[in-house]
Amino acid sequence: MIKITDSHPTSGPAALPLRMLFWESTTRCNLSCVHCRRLETDPADDELTTAEAKAVFDSAADLGKPVIVFSGGEPLMRNDWEELAAHARQLELPTALATNGTLIDGNMAKRIAAVGFRRVAISIDGADPATHDEFRGQPGAYAAALAGLAALRAEAVPVQLNVTVTTGNVDQLDAIYALARDRQAVAVHLFLLVPVGCGVQIGESRQISARRYEEVLNWVCDRQAEGDLELRATCAPHYYRVAAMRGMDVGKSRGCLAGISVIFVSHRGKVFPCGYLPVDCGDTRDQPLADIWRNSPQLLDLRDYDKLKGKCRRCDFRQICGGCRARAYGATGDCLAEEPFCDYQPQ
Repeated sequence: MIKITDSHPTSGPAALPLRMLFWESTTRCNLSCVHCRRLETDPADDELTTAEAKAVFDSAADLGKPVIVFSGGEPLMRNDWEELAAHARQLELPTALATNGTLIDGNMAKRIAAVGFRRVAISIDGADPATHDEFRGQPGAYAAALAGLAALRAEAVPVQLNVTVTTGNVDQLDAIYALARDRQAVAVHLFLLVPVGCGVQIGESRQISARRYEEVLNWVCDRQAEGDLELRATCAPHYYRVAAMRGMDVGKSRGCLAGISVIFVSHRGKVFPCGYLPVDCGDTRDQPLADIWRNSPQLLDLRDYDKLKGKCRRCDFRQICGGCRARAYGATGDCLAEEPFCDYQPQ
């Protein structure tokens, strides 16, 4: 996830300004990652057209100045990504790119730099080739991703590393953090595995325990105190509880931003609260994104913290955490249920 710096009010169901639009530009991908939220990666014949994607961006511009994150699949496999990034720039909307990095050579890096993405996120899921390549489903993926990172840095493009934390790499976090510094990345964002899509199939074997989550979040707090580079825990809203309990200033941040200041639009135009929460909120082919954002009953429910259930409803930290709604959905089928991978017990 690309950095969010704005504070967010912590109560009330009304629609807030949209801060980030994650657009699944395509499901096509040159890798076969074991954790992918997508169960299909074949070429889609029903992707949003260039014109339809521009219409989504136009509507998003009515909701503030959200960052449009080009994601996938592998977004560089769309032929019109440069045209669409230019359209966002005309709307004065900042853009970012989330890629596996393997398709980026010197020429591609120049094209990415010319478009003006605010930041490029490259997925690195291990501190060594064996760990990363096994997770990404292709030998040589690690070397190719690091080569892509180097090509982008040669063009002065800011790069962050996105790391999906699993049982396979949780003991490599120090090494991955050192790798980011050595390769001149500007940030490391840790994504705590969410059991959706292919993640359902690997959840039992790859998902770290609730107690291990606590250890990882405390590790994040420790590294943040060092201040070497930007470090964030993503899909881990209870980070804010851990940080608050350690006396750190968390401001008015809200842990889970799904449907609150973040939205996800699929390659077919379907709208979901986030890429890991498959709750259908509307279709941009049927109505403008701005209307869905303001009026979707599902999004209104997510913004009403009084509708949380279980220990999340009782928790004294619910205003700054709220639990991961996608993990709750994956465990129970109810996105308002309690966070199943939180070790904290409310008084």
